[in-house]
Amino acid sequence: MNPRTATPPPTTPAELIDRASRRPEGVLLEPDGLDLLALLGFHVPRRVRARDAAEIARMPWPSLPGERVVLKAVSPQLLHKTDAGAVAVLPNRSRTVAAAAREMETRLADRALEGFLLCEFVPHESGPGAEFLLGLRHTRDFGPVVTLALGGVHAEFLAHALRDGEALAVFSPELMRERTLEATLARFAPARLATEPQRGQAPRVSRDALLAAVRGMLALGRMREAAALDEFEVNPLVVSEGRLVALDALGTFAKVRELPAAPRPVHRIRALLEPRTIAVMGVSEKSMNPGRIILRNVLREGFPPGAVTVIKPDANRIDGCACVDGIADLPAPVDLLVLSVAAPQAAEALIATAEQHLAESVVLIPGGLDENPDARVLVADMRDALARARSTAWGGPVVNGGNCLGVRSRPGRFDTLFIPESKLPRPAGEPDPLAFVTGSGAFAVSKTSKLPDVQPLYTITIGNQMDLTVADYLEYLREDARVEMVAIYLEGFRPLDGARFARQIDGFVREGRPVVVYLAGRTAAGAAAAASHTAAVAGDFTVARALVRSAGAVVADTLEDFEDLVRIFTRLRGRAPNGLRLGALTNAGFEAVAIADRLGAFTLAPLADATRLAAEATLERAKLKGIVTARNPMDVTPLLGDEGYEAIVRALLDDPGVDVAVVGCVPMTQALNTLAAGEGHGDDVTRPDGIVTRLARLWRAHCKPWVAVVDAGPLYDAMARGLEAAGIPTFRTADRALRLFGLWCEAQRPRE
Repeated sequence: MNPRTATPPPTTPAELIDRASRRPEGVLLEPDGLDLLALLGFHVPRRVRARDAAEIARMPWPSLPGERVVLKAVSPQLLHKTDAGAVAVLPNRSRTVAAAAREMETRLADRALEGFLLCEFVPHESGPGAEFLLGLRHTRDFGPVVTLALGGVHAEFLAHALRDGEALAVFSPELMRERTLEATLARFAPARLATEPQRGQAPRVSRDALLAAVRGMLALGRMREAAALDEFEVNPLVVSEGRLVALDALGTFAKVRELPAAPRPVHRIRALLEPRTIAVMGVSEKSMNPGRIILRNVLREGFPPGAVTVIKPDANRIDGCACVDGIADLPAPVDLLVLSVAAPQAAEALIATAEQHLAESVVLIPGGLDENPDARVLVADMRDALARARSTAWGGPVVNGGNCLGVRSRPGRFDTLFIPESKLPRPAGEPDPLAFVTGSGAFAVSKTSKLPDVQPLYTITIGNQMDLTVADYLEYLREDARVEMVAIYLEGFRPLDGARFARQIDGFVREGRPVVVYLAGRTAAGAAAAASHTAAVAGDFTVARALVRSAGAVVADTLEDFEDLVRIFTRLRGRAPNGLRLGALTNAGFEAVAIADRLGAFTLAPLADATRLAAEATLERAKLKGIVTARNPMDVTPLLGDEGYEAIVRALLDDPGVDVAVVGCVPMTQALNTLAAGEGHGDDVTRPDGIVTRLARLWRAHCKPWVAVVDAGPLYDAMARGLEAAGIPTFRTADRALRLFGLWCEAQRPRE
């Protein structure tokens, strides 16, 4: 029992947190933090608490074992004691410790001292693999998140200096399965330093001990009472005599926390993506304003004019569609209402829709609502109207946007992306089984333009997620068997929607449907990061990226990576690698070396005898035997022509020991047909006997996954486009091809 109070100490973590949360300062002091860790099963130093220096002088001595002790000042204003000079390692002598306490009392007189904590000195090593920062933080997007990072005074510097996965491991109590926990820890470089032998020395600590520490913090995150904690960190968690010991603990409590929005009727997204009737508000009779472009695009996609109503006063028909004067004049509720009017008018229309059941779903085009502080009253009125509608038997409409371009739905035969066809041509042919969900309309049309051979089943621009969120769409799309993969660009989450988002990704991936994600908003968390090492080391973007990866998504690091990953996942759909044994062919020595240098997850396949014999026969016909060696990667030199190229690529693909292949070509050689038809040469990449046609034929004949490389300038864009048009994923450098092809191959592994 504490000698200063008759109140018995807490006996459970929940009781301790509840008692500490009542402190007006909103801080979990270190004595309580160490007690909490002890209750959770962590090893902590033996310790004694004292009211002041005078009480230390009166203590029977030695109060703690060892030649040295650690003196710490206790105050809600001293969150980082080392920086404030509020911690000292001292000889274990009464007078020395009491004198140091008196000096701290004088120097820290204005810091609201509540006494001192005298701790056993725990001998330990320092540096990577010996000191860890273990933290629990409540994030706006994902709720409670546990992070394990390098500990000690250099934690923040090292975390930002090292690559992802080397300096930080992120876990979610809601998302983490045991196997994923172990895999995440295995990728964390400092954990390997601690738990694996180094230069013949035994491991510093067992992997089970580190896993147990993470599990202990995850258990805290799952407790209902722990929701009151904003952050709780152990820094450092040190390796001492084969054990992990928590030397310091700090916690803060949340003052105000955003609550998740009420659930949306996700099933009603069907009315938005596959409507039977549509109404458009904001159509001009005289000019091609956004509303008129939307109307034209809807009709262009094949939506019947008789099922489209234009809300336009004093008009009879526009583009063959009937008009009504106002939204209340709709003859019956429509499945989809598109509001392409100014924010105040759109808000009035949405409120009327919710109150009068005028539409099952709404695409809210205009900006100037959620993102505009001056529109708070309008937004509040809209949310109130939606909330009232949600409480009825009907359940209210679902709303996409605002500040969006809306939706292009091939199954729904409509397009609200208000870009004229002259600027963004209508997709031709059958759609790919891809759902493209993006927080930015401009991003959607930019990538649609740059990926003309990729035609998504759905292109959904969600804007500021005033109502429907990205997780809502993923939940709905998981039930759509036509969607075989998802590509997502996201600039942020609604409160706690990140956790739902990650759970839905996990579901997609377990069903064998890949998800490619680009997360924007990479700046540091700002003021929140200054409050603790945990937030500084594990900012919001870092946490989101780690958890989305843990859920199984392929996270693109750059916008260019996103484009190529969407392309490769779409084009390689239906092809599965049996392994990571790579066969490679090129006509340039530097490219052969680059391939060998940048294998990543791949290994070079040993060529079968039949493959070598077939290659040698081809080389002999081309009079290259003795110049080119049949090996992997194979450099066939610029002298091999179109027919020989095809023959050796076929031999590689036929080799049972080759799981995947890279076919490179530096196309300046006279031996290959690599230029578009033109004056001054005889090339024509469309010729039936040219390299492009031959590789296209091999692509159709073989189901083995492979990619092409055309490492050359704009003069050879026609060649690259020809390969892409044939369905072959084509890159402009070998190292890029290997890196992204490797990500695709790794994503094909079944998720347990």
